[in-house]
Amino acid sequence: MSLVERFAPHLPCLRRYARALTGSQESGDAYVRASLAALAEAPEAIETQADMSERTALYRFCHGIWASSGGRLAGRSGEDLPDKRLQSLAPRQRQAFLLTAMEGFSTAEAGAILESTVEEIEQLIVQAHKEIEEDLVTRVLIIEDEPIIAADLEAIVGELGHSVTGHATTHDEAVRLAERQPPGLVLCDIQLADDSSGLEAAEEILESFDVPVIFITAFPERLLTGERREPAYLITKPFQPNGVKAAVAQALFFNGASA
Repeated sequence: MSLVERFAPHLPCLRRYARALTGSQESGDAYVRASLAALAEAPEAIETQADMSERTALYRFCHGIWASSGGRLAGRSGEDLPDKRLQSLAPRQRQAFLLTAMEGFSTAEAGAILESTVEEIEQLIVQAHKEIEEDLVTRVLIIEDEPIIAADLEAIVGELGHSVTGHATTHDEAVRLAERQPPGLVLCDIQLADDSSGLEAAEEILESFDVPVIFITAFPERLLTGERREPAYLITKPFQPNGVKAAVAQALFFNGASA
C-alpha cells in the first residue's frame, strides 16, 4: 500500500489540527506539506507499533517536523501573533489540549505523540484549560436549524461563561441577529432550514464584523479539499462537548475576540 493510500484518510483532520496549532491556514498547510515531503523522502521514519495506530504514528512524525521548525505561530497577516495569551501558553500545553480535546486522542495516545507520560499530558491539559479560558468571555451567535443541537451548543458555551445572542435557522435571520447585536464568535451550521447556506451567511456577517467563525458539519471532507479558501475552525457532527470547547477556546485564542 502506498503512502497516499495509508495516510490520505487522516489528512483532513491533520490539516485542521495544524491550522489550530499554528494559527492560520497558510502556515498550517505549509507545516503539513513539509511533513509529507519529509515522509516521502524517508517513509521508514514512521514506526507503527502494536499499541500505536497509523494515525497516532503520523501525528507523532509530524510533531518531529514541527519541533525541528521551531514551532513558530503565524497570525492572519503572516506575522507572529502579538497577543499575550499566545505568549503565555506554552507550546506543549497547546499541543496536549488540541490533541485530546479537538482531535480525540486519548491521553495515552497524546503521550505517544508528544513522547510524554500520561501524567505529564494530564497536567498540561489542566494548565491549558486554565490559561486559555482566562479573559475570553464573549457573545456567541448560533446559526443552527436543529433545535436540539442549538440547545446543546448554547449549554456548552454557557459552561465556558459565554452568553448567546440568539439562534438563527436561516441565512437572513443570521444576518439580522448579527446586525442587531454584534457577536464575538459565530457557531455556524453549513446547511440551514430553508436550504440556504451557512457559509454564505457567515461570509456576509464577516463583511461587517471581524469575528471568528466555527463551522459545524457532518461532512468535513467536503470543506477540507485544498481547492479553495477553507474554514480554520471546524466541528464535526456528531460532536463531543470537549471538542466544541476546544474549538471555541482556540478560535477566541487566535483571534483575540471578546465582547
